[in-house]
Amino acid sequence: MLPEEKEYQSEIEAIKQDIVLTRNIVLRNANHELIEMYFRIGRSISENSFYGSGFIKMLSKVLKQDFPDATGYSERNLSRMKKFYEEYRELSNLPMALANLPWSFNCLLVDKIKDIDKRIWYAEKCIENGWSYVVMDHQIDLQLYERQADNSKKLSNYSEKLPLIQGELAQDMLKDPYVFELAGLKEKIVEKDIENAMLEKIKSVLLELGKGFSFVGNQYKISTENKDYFIDLLFYHLELRCYVVVELKNVDFDPSYVGQLQFYVTAVDEIVKKDMDNPTIGLLLCKGKDRLSVEWALKPANAPIGVASYEVKQYLPSDEELNNLLTDEQ
Repeated sequence: MLPEEKEYQSEIEAIKQDIVLTRNIVLRNANHELIEMYFRIGRSISENSFYGSGFIKMLSKVLKQDFPDATGYSERNLSRMKKFYEEYRELSNLPMALANLPWSFNCLLVDKIKDIDKRIWYAEKCIENGWSYVVMDHQIDLQLYERQADNSKKLSNYSEKLPLIQGELAQDMLKDPYVFELAGLKEKIVEKDIENAMLEKIKSVLLELGKGFSFVGNQYKISTENKDYFIDLLFYHLELRCYVVVELKNVDFDPSYVGQLQFYVTAVDEIVKKDMDNPTIGLLLCKGKDRLSVEWALKPANAPIGVASYEVKQYLPSDEELNNLLTDEQ
């Protein structure tokens, strides 16, 4: 590259980035306007329901004739627009998260979820995490809302041990139970089997842990003068700006596990954490637990720790779906 070319290379890259960002904004705005139009069409169909199904049939015929290059005006889709409007007509405005979702995603939410607040929550998570249609459908089947939305059911001391904003974000990221979709596990498994399966399907694990998790290593060695210790799984959370120590137990909760995890969290703070990083947090995953035992164990703990149960299932989204999902995070 010639010297003068180096001088304007950064300007060219900036222009290319501007084009990409603007294209994305245009696409989002176009989708928003399309959903709003479908909502208005649905209102017109609903307000003319006294004509019966003949109105939709005639409308479909006319729209296809007058807009031959357009799609989406079949009788079936027009009926969906009517249902879409009727689901949200009591609201003063269509929620922004729904207006920004593609039409097929909105139809999925209407078909599978009755509660409007729950639909909006899934829509927000979909946009936040960049889910595909298949992944959002699967997250609904896995009852993600029930496992993550209600902070009162989550067991941690994050709010007491972390600064306000970080504590709230750490609490929001928690789920209970976690559902890890792993392949090739035998009927009788030990912790090492689960850990190895997690490593083989790390993208699936990252999908379940949630946005912001970056894998650092497994059996991560921490050494003192006389002994080596090994952390099951170590992650870095890009939004929390901290390391996350994950300990996996294939048995029910025992209070002694909190002390072990607290030791690992302290060790990472002492050896791995940099000045710009926030305090390390711990996440203990057990096959089962009782609330009182966890609460009592967490009271004297000094390190920020969350405790949740987990399940292992054999189903997995395809690698292509997971690759598409995680492209923006890598």
